[in-house]
Parts: sequence; structure tokens; C-alpha cells
Amino acid sequence: MLTTAEILKRVRRIEIKTRGLSNHIFAGEYHSTFKGRGMSFSEVREYTPGDDVKSIDWNVTARFSHPFVKVFEEERELTLMLLVDISPSSLFGTHKRLKRELITEISAVLSFSASTNNDKVGVIFFSDKVEKFIPPKKGRSHILRIIRELIALEPVQGGGTDVSAALDYLNNVLKKRTIAFVLSDFISVPYESALQLAARKHDLIGMQVYDKNDRELPEAGLIQVMDAETNELKWLDTDDKNVRKYYTSAFEWHKDYCIQSFRKSGATLLQLRTDDDYVKKLQGFFKGR
Repeated sequence: MLTTAEILKRVRRIEIKTRGLSNHIFAGEYHSTFKGRGMSFSEVREYTPGDDVKSIDWNVTARFSHPFVKVFEEERELTLMLLVDISPSSLFGTHKRLKRELITEISAVLSFSASTNNDKVGVIFFSDKVEKFIPPKKGRSHILRIIRELIALEPVQGGGTDVSAALDYLNNVLKKRTIAFVLSDFISVPYESALQLAARKHDLIGMQVYDKNDRELPEAGLIQVMDAETNELKWLDTDDKNVRKYYTSAFEWHKDYCIQSFRKSGATLLQLRTDDDYVKKLQGFFKGR
């Protein structure tokens, strides 16, 4: 359990690192990628030749006896929602950082990028259920609160992961279209139906975070391993080539399942390893959209 002083120190360290990235690298990319998607009424003006007759405001036209049209402008203010997996498997990591640490840094970068764009940011923390909801708000103090929760919120021990629970909650609590990032290893019960519903309503992006040893077993002889999601203990002979091959095959099947699930729903999936340069990956993602 981290002390308050340790949490504040880590919050400050993450703020310095990720706010710098947001200001100098991602703010412009975020702005161009997620510019306002809707149109809101701005004003009426007199009709000029070439205007779309569908935009004529007939009430104002009748009042002044000559045509006026409605003028719409792009809605600039957006809402960014982070759906953050804090199940026990997020605390795994053997190369460079834990999955939870990578999720925290990316969440902070996205939050500061949205804040620079004057957008609201909210978070849904989940495991096999929704653990905590932070409603969307603006401002630096709000972003720092989010980072503090990303660092300090404890996952439920022995709990699993249910991505559907987080997606269903998103659909129920936010009626307007939002930009929603799901940050998880997606080691979850099936979630395709919830994913398809959420992708129809929101601009949905999945970020699948994994570790090198999620895919590859080291040759270390007979070892006892524990499933972080169920606490189940097993013995594995990692010197057995067939055991290692099966382990890798299971990971690749899961990875392909995630790719196909997002593709069918029309949502986007970005896959990040814990030792990846996530700055380059995010830049490529933003530019690709």
C-alpha cells in the first residue's frame, strides 16, 4: 500500500513526463484526429444564391417576408472517456514496466492532450465489474485526480476481467457520443456484443497492453505459476518445447480474437507491448486516423 507522500511524488513525476509529451507532441495530433464530430446551431442570416434550401429557417423567413437560412458550426467541445482495466493481470510485467504502469502513462498523456484541447475527461475503472466512475470534467486539478486514482486504486485480488461490464456502463451513463479508449490486456470473458453496441454509439479505440512473457515462456525448468485472475496454481515444465509452443499459440489465438472482435464492430484496436516505445506508436495511431 502506497503512502500519500509516495502517491503524490509519483503523480508529480508522471505529470512532468506526460504533460510535456502532451504539450509538445500529442496536443496537435489529438486536435486534428478528434476534432468536433457534431454540428450545432449558431445563427441565422439572409439567404444568398447557392445556399442549400434545406437550411432555410421558415419561421424567420415568414416573419421578415424574405428568406433566412440557419447557420451551423462544428461542435468543438468533446468528451474523452478512459475505460481502465485494473484487474490483477494488469500488475504483470517483466520488461521495462508493468502493464498497469504503461496504461497509467498512456492515460495521463491522453488526459492532458484532451485538457489542452479544452475537452472533458472521465474514467471508468473496471475489473470483473465497474470499480469506480469519475464523471467527465475539465481542468488540471481534475486530471491530477485521475492520475492519482490510476496510481493508487487497488485491483480486486483474485477478481477476473469483464470488458462488457465497462462498455455497458459507458453506454448507460453517457448519452452523447464520446471518444472512448479501452485500456486493457483484454484477458476477459467474451465481450463482442457489448463492443458492437458501444462502437455504434461512441468513437471507440481499444489499446491492448501485453508483456513479452505473456507470449513467450522462458526456459526455466519446472516452475509453479499462478493465474492472477483466478489465483489458480499450476506447475509448468518450461523446458518442454511443446508446452512453450502451446503457450505461444494460446496467446496468438487471443490476440487474433481481439483483432477480429474490434474489426467486426468497426472500432479501432492498437496493440502495445510493455517494452514498446509507446510515443511512436501513439503518434503513428494519431497520424493514421
